[in-house]
Amino acid sequence: MNKPRIDALLEKVDSKYALVSLAAKRARQINNYYRSREEGSIDDIPPPLIDTRSKNILTIALEEIAAGKISYRYRV
Repeated sequence: MNKPRIDALLEKVDSKYALVSLAAKRARQINNYYRSREEGSIDDIPPPLIDTRSKNILTIALEEIAAGKISYRYRV
């Protein structure tokens, strides 16, 4: 994986663990969006937040994080 670069991604999050958790959760949401779209159901799943040429769901999630479209906060 060359783009987005890991150092650029780590500027957007606190740790590598947070990056992995955030990217995995968003990739699952994007996957569910495409799956529900194919089935014809309308859910409250947000579509990809950026325009990209990538077909890889995890890459789309990482590009969204690098673009600052995804934010998170810790629950206490």
